[in-house]
Amino acid sequence: MKHMIKASATAMALALAATGASAEGKLVVYHWFEYIPQDLLDKFTAETGIEVTMDTYDSNEAMLASLKAGAIGTYDVAVPGDYMVSIMAGEGLLDTVADGELANKGNISSDWADPSFDPGRMHSIPYQWGSTAFMVDTASYSGDINSTEILFNPPAELSGKINMLDSQGEVMAMAALHLGMEQCSTDRDKLKALNAMLQEAKGHWASFNSDTAKEVLVSGDVSVGMIYDGFGAKARSEKASLKYAFPSQGYVVWMDNVVLLKDAPNRDSAIKFMDFLLEPENIAAVSNYARYGLGVNGAGEFLDPELATLPESNPPAEAGAGVFIEVCDEATQAVYDKIWTNLKK
Repeated sequence: MKHMIKASATAMALALAATGASAEGKLVVYHWFEYIPQDLLDKFTAETGIEVTMDTYDSNEAMLASLKAGAIGTYDVAVPGDYMVSIMAGEGLLDTVADGELANKGNISSDWADPSFDPGRMHSIPYQWGSTAFMVDTASYSGDINSTEILFNPPAELSGKINMLDSQGEVMAMAALHLGMEQCSTDRDKLKALNAMLQEAKGHWASFNSDTAKEVLVSGDVSVGMIYDGFGAKARSEKASLKYAFPSQGYVVWMDNVVLLKDAPNRDSAIKFMDFLLEPENIAAVSNYARYGLGVNGAGEFLDPELATLPESNPPAEAGAGVFIEVCDEATQAVYDKIWTNLKK
């Protein structure tokens, strides 16, 4: 990723650079790793004269923790998932995009124009959408892969060869699907069962890693790995024996969004960048690179035709239902946070 982005050395360095009055012709982006092509950022700079600096994170929770720890006021925009937009808005971390500020807002497709996590798109625009499940190296395992048993109660030949995403939201949602329980449960017995199941499953896992989720599968360091579908498509292009699973118990679906952050030091640049990403040709360039879906009308003519037939984007009829990660109330979330903390020890 270092060769794909102009990454700042540290968030502290960015904070020092961003202090004082808003810098003219600059934009500071907080983004997922390996999720936007450098040539698109170069195009934005060429069209606007705005210099882009980027820092990256590997999970929604890591991004939130960084902002709450003092990085708010450092970055102009971030790219949180659906449930995290709700959390950030509730904690006062987002600015409001006023009516008329985005000239291209009308390009947002009707499916994503008024989502429950940001009604009326007051703080965000759609970026990319997809799913989270896992891949299995079929050269190492020839059995049925379309079950969450692969992650949480794997056969002996896969034990110790599993990488999990270092992402609380995805792991806990998949665990709930595995047990057939609701997300954000307040049932004490169910929560005890969830905790016990995860603690036992941890003994089968080799690692928690998000930013090298593709690499460990391609290299053969692991035979199973939780992964995002677009990242999975890239992995398969490098190793044909990798197959993306659609568990019968269900899988996670998501929509990532570009949000305008509170106290953005370069607010005008942020608005221009959001408008730039609402142009069909530009957001299509992201999908062609990242291999995910988009939420902008008119982009079809610019998309790589292969995207429509990717096996990672087309669940079979027997797949379980896709579910979004739910936002728990504060007290319930505290319990899930404790389960996650114990799991990571």
